[in-house]
Amino acid sequence: MSVRNLKDRDLLGIADLNSHELHDLLQYAADLKTGIITPRCNQVLGLLFYKASTRTRVSFTVAMYQLEGHVIDLNPKVTQMGRGEPIADTARVLDRYLDILAIRTFKQEDIETVAQYATIPVINALTDIEHPCQILADLLTIKECFGDFQGNTVTFLGDGNNVAHSLILGCAMTGMNIRVASPPDYQPNPEIVAKAKSLAEGNCEIIVTDDANAAVEGSQVLYTDVWASMGQENLAQDRIPVFQPYQINSQLLSKADPEAIVLHCLPAHREEEITNEVIEGKQSRVWDQAENRMHAQKALISALLGLS
Repeated sequence: MSVRNLKDRDLLGIADLNSHELHDLLQYAADLKTGIITPRCNQVLGLLFYKASTRTRVSFTVAMYQLEGHVIDLNPKVTQMGRGEPIADTARVLDRYLDILAIRTFKQEDIETVAQYATIPVINALTDIEHPCQILADLLTIKECFGDFQGNTVTFLGDGNNVAHSLILGCAMTGMNIRVASPPDYQPNPEIVAKAKSLAEGNCEIIVTDDANAAVEGSQVLYTDVWASMGQENLAQDRIPVFQPYQINSQLLSKADPEAIVLHCLPAHREEEITNEVIEGKQSRVWDQAENRMHAQKALISALLGLS
């Protein structure tokens, strides 16, 4: 299994894995979830989060504890990082103390700088460009629901943000069709879309459109996120009328495959990007998706530390 090839590597974006490694990592996560394998370590994970977090922070912490490892929460507000210590200096110091580091920060360049100066594995726990750990859990959830990726279409509705970027790449690498429906001024980065097309497995389609109804038609997976990401809270109210046509509600859901599932990376603003009826409905897999954050990250930690 090619997860053995991941030892001492970084995950700064989902495409740091190749298609085979991605498939193997997802199978490894599934095996960990069922208890078929139970790796153990006595190593230390550092969590350096410049942004708020619930699922990512807790799932990483629980995953490491279940591996019998240790976790240090490196809160920038109570460390020298909050007083302006250079990222390169911080990276070289943490490299001497920790075995693995997960970072949630505002700029992709910051995590790339840490990876440049640290020799330990560095994990992107969310930046402005990507959220690869979220997409590992999403893909694991889709595989659990449908048994395979081939022939499925995923439709993401809303802001073409970091989650959308990683989802486009992840779907392309697993051979799933991916459609992103966003208002014209909020569509995903064209460079990410072009990269996904270059990585696409098989004949999967990658479509970016402003037509929510067309994007949803016949889809097996509907996915959404908040309309204003962290750091954009002051824009939230202004975005509501712009994004209203992209809300996942029962009417839009009815246009999808009858067996379609609904995903949301959370936290959800109910009655904005998704209605309460849908997120609590029988087609919602949001809570399975949230649980799978822990299993996917346990697999990732294990693989990067060479425990597999």
